Amino acid sequence: MDTRLTLAGAVALTLIAGPAAAAGAVETTVVAEGLDQPWGLDFLPDGSMIVTEKSGALRLVAADGTVSEPIAGVPEVDTRSQGGLLDVTLHPDFANNRFVYFSYAEAGEGGTSTAVARGRLSADGRSLEFVERIFQQQPKVDSTKHYGSRIVFDGQGHVFVTLGERSDEEFRGQAQDLDSHLGKIVRLNEDGSVPADNPFVGRDGARPEIWSYGHRNVQAAVLHPETGALWEIEHGPMGGDELNIAEAGKNYGWPLVSYGKNYSGTPVNEGEAEGEGFEPPIIQWTPVIAPSGMIVYGGDAFPDWKGDVFVGGLRSTALVRLEVNGKDVREAERLLEDQGNRIRDVAEGPDGAIYVITDDSNGQIIRLMPAD
Repeated sequence: MDTRLTLAGAVALTLIAGPAAAAGAVETTVVAEGLDQPWGLDFLPDGSMIVTEKSGALRLVAADGTVSEPIAGVPEVDTRSQGGLLDVTLHPDFANNRFVYFSYAEAGEGGTSTAVARGRLSADGRSLEFVERIFQQQPKVDSTKHYGSRIVFDGQGHVFVTLGERSDEEFRGQAQDLDSHLGKIVRLNEDGSVPADNPFVGRDGARPEIWSYGHRNVQAAVLHPETGALWEIEHGPMGGDELNIAEAGKNYGWPLVSYGKNYSGTPVNEGEAEGEGFEPPIIQWTPVIAPSGMIVYGGDAFPDWKGDVFVGGLRSTALVRLEVNGKDVREAERLLEDQGNRIRDVAEGPDGAIYVITDDSNGQIIRLMPAD
């Protein structure tokens, strides 16, 4: 991939030209298909997968690709526009407690918002038991866009949830308001209660769940295995997708600064890309990749890629590989670009393969392994 890098606090990736550089380096296999706009994917200890469908179904997919009937017990979800049943993540101790966490668009008084629930997967895998909602984004607003919605455990008894600012100009300014969950990343205890060491606990007028703010629509997030830091990538408007390291109490600028423009072509706010008091992105993409799903690869199947970050691209229809050296990050190549699939999530399998799901009414799970 031919890229041009410029330094201006962040590294601006302007994509010039070039085919997927490693199109011949991997072999792809369709593991399962027929999924209705799959959104989130995680692996069970036995190697099977649990997958959400935007339409509201939660399913198990066996290693041989057999897709189960919908798992019972999922709450009602609002499936309009960008809503639906969204991310799914297993508790780190799933083998013992069988807890499944999932996010979804929830309707209620005032409109919709992102909610997170958890339940125990039954022994036969057919239902969720003891389902309880552990978080509800406030306020609900009259929008069906920008739900964010990645769920990330930190291994220390906490869980991060990424939340969009709901897109419309009348709401998006709340990304800067600490009395609103819009445009925030929140940090919860695993039961949904508030950790005592969250950065805004005890501050008047601030919601105590907030970890970081000034975000637009974060749909890619991962805990870095070496540093324990939360890496996130959020959608920019027309340009300006951002990779950030989300730190406690920090402000990431939206919608006061942005590397992108409004979809009308007008400047965002005063047209400034960065500003005092706002954390600049590690890198940004213009044109956008439309990020969704993210891993730091740690398997043995691709030893040369250990430590690299892989990001699903919706607009770019590619699996984007980033090389990382501390906070020095650069785009290395785009995989699967020639297949034309909107990639919604990325996961590393127990076999060391990389798995992606495609955002389509006939959605697929695709496995990447080294080519012979």
